[in-house]
Amino acid sequence: MNSFKQTIISELYSMGEKGLTVKALASRLGITKKGMKKLDTALKEMKNHGDLTIKKEVLYLRNAGQYFEATITRVTPKSGFMTACDVPVEYFVRGRDMMGAIPGDVVLARKIADADEYNRSPVAVVMGIISESDMLLTGVIVPDGNKLKVLPDKLCDEPLTISKTGKNLLRVGDKVVFAIKKRGDRHFDHTVSIVGGFGSCDNAKSGAEAYMMANGLHTQFPDNVLFEASKLDIDEPEEDEVIRRLDLRGEAIFTIDGADTKDIDDAISITKTDKCYKLGVHIADVSHYVRKGSALDEEAFARGTSIYYADQVVPMLPKQLSNGICSLNPQVDRLAFSCLMEVSFQGKLMSYSFKKSVIRSRVKGVYTEVNKILDGSADDEIKAKYAQVIDKIPVMQELAAILEKNRENRGAPEIDTIESKIITDENGVCIDIKPRERGTAEKIIEEFMLIANNSAAALAMKERIPFVYRIHEAPPAEKLLALGDTLTALGISPDGISERSTAADLAKVLKNSADSDKASVINRIVLRTMMKAKYSEEPVGHYGLVMPEYAHYTSPIRRYSDLAIHRILTDYVYALEHEKLCKKYGAFAASAALQASNTELAAVRCERDCENLYMAEYMREHIDEEFDGMISGVSAGGIYVELPNTVEGMVSVTALPDGDYEVEHGVILTGACDGTVFTVGDKVRVKCVNVNVNGGFIDFELVR
Repeated sequence: MNSFKQTIISELYSMGEKGLTVKALASRLGITKKGMKKLDTALKEMKNHGDLTIKKEVLYLRNAGQYFEATITRVTPKSGFMTACDVPVEYFVRGRDMMGAIPGDVVLARKIADADEYNRSPVAVVMGIISESDMLLTGVIVPDGNKLKVLPDKLCDEPLTISKTGKNLLRVGDKVVFAIKKRGDRHFDHTVSIVGGFGSCDNAKSGAEAYMMANGLHTQFPDNVLFEASKLDIDEPEEDEVIRRLDLRGEAIFTIDGADTKDIDDAISITKTDKCYKLGVHIADVSHYVRKGSALDEEAFARGTSIYYADQVVPMLPKQLSNGICSLNPQVDRLAFSCLMEVSFQGKLMSYSFKKSVIRSRVKGVYTEVNKILDGSADDEIKAKYAQVIDKIPVMQELAAILEKNRENRGAPEIDTIESKIITDENGVCIDIKPRERGTAEKIIEEFMLIANNSAAALAMKERIPFVYRIHEAPPAEKLLALGDTLTALGISPDGISERSTAADLAKVLKNSADSDKASVINRIVLRTMMKAKYSEEPVGHYGLVMPEYAHYTSPIRRYSDLAIHRILTDYVYALEHEKLCKKYGAFAASAALQASNTELAAVRCERDCENLYMAEYMREHIDEEFDGMISGVSAGGIYVELPNTVEGMVSVTALPDGDYEVEHGVILTGACDGTVFTVGDKVRVKCVNVNVNGGFIDFELVR
């Protein structure tokens, strides 16, 4: 259907049951007498085609129920996806049916096919663009005769005409961010203006910076935010505030983080008495400095979370706060929000209370150093550094082991995923990639943060106050059944897996396959089976942790969800009346939860996509080298192979033995003429044959 007919349909859709006369339609379309013949012809063809009906000389859209409004979410050179505005259903759109729509556009769409038995998305076509997005896009400068054009990274596979370059001096191969200046009927008809240039597209750092700009993830703070932050560039808190708080400066409080951590937002204290463990989790009181309605608060809400990738941090708060007055640095007074707990020798939470406090950390602990103390390999220098708190470390380990055992007894799955540690040189170029290690000290701090988070949510639920909960819903039945089929296909017993499986059932699968050579694969599959955790103002509970009460309380420097509940808890501990508390924070909790969920998803996508660029940059120096790896995934396009250092690349189906390939149960690729079967978890040897840093792609070939 041509764009003229689609425009007619858009106009009729907007009128709903009222319809339009031909004269009124012509007026709305700006058609003169000369264009009436074209309009009449189009209307006749549309009537014959069944797109519209005419009653008493009024035009109506036929089968109006097939039409809906949607937002474009993704676009590739050959296809796109949209999500309906009224219900969260995703539709597939063929590239020729996109009408040039870009991500963020709100469109009028028509469904043409339902989802099929293979669970592929329903299919729709774009009938018209209701509102145009101003989303920025990324691309690479390419030559076109004696001119320069921009080849989009995802929009289409033909270069676009540049109408405006701004102050950017462009060169072939530059990574750029552009805006659509003038729309065409197809993606390749758009004319663009260059918004920013970032240097060579073969540099991961350039690609990451372009990604940030295109996705509105600002690395710089606005002037008004920096002005407010400058007023908080102080060494220690004001004395008037210190004297009204619980003074814990005499306690043996200390922090444990990574060696390069600058934004320290949690500290701990612990004592073992005759009756219980007394555990304190002391969190930076960011809410004291970031006040509701301030420029700092509005910017933190917009960002929602800090973003970490490679050697870069895009913080939620300016460094004057995140690295300064809000960071629990050693040997200085800091305002804190303390969760003081009594835990039985069996690991039961006996009591908890939340206090506004002032603390003075004894030591800036480092995970690797604490791990050496725990395993007995610490040298005299490390022992001297931790002299004031070294007697607390075995007690920490003792309590954490009890809490970890209780979590296991509850049936909480222990998902063992391996993160990548990307190492860059002084120019930001990736020179090494390693699996990120997680030792005993990391697990101790994780257990202590979990019980503090649990206490915060338990308090909110008990007192029935507005809150931002961290929730994790149970997987739908179809996902659990699919997990059973997948495990069977991999030769793993699906015992206990059904449409009603509990978290304990998933934990059992992980435990039984822990010694298998497919253990890491099983971990991934179980993780994909579970729903994504998110934030909500409703206490749904946490399936993965097997906790009815859970929230994020411990990281207000880098998560707005935590800052939000600190603000609520502040008024609670200062005894604001329950009715006033509910009225003040009811709507706030809901909006903070939604924003935190959305910004978390954006941050996760950013970190994943940017790390892909750095992995490709690293592997560029290893082309033609061979590696041992493991099949980590399969698709109709080929097999994915992960190396021991966490780098993942693809062996294209064109590089596999001849055959007509099909994916079975999501984990097996069959159809090779020579009978070869590729199964997730299989060990393979590959050679790196090509990389594309700009796209974050790594190509492998099998070595026979």
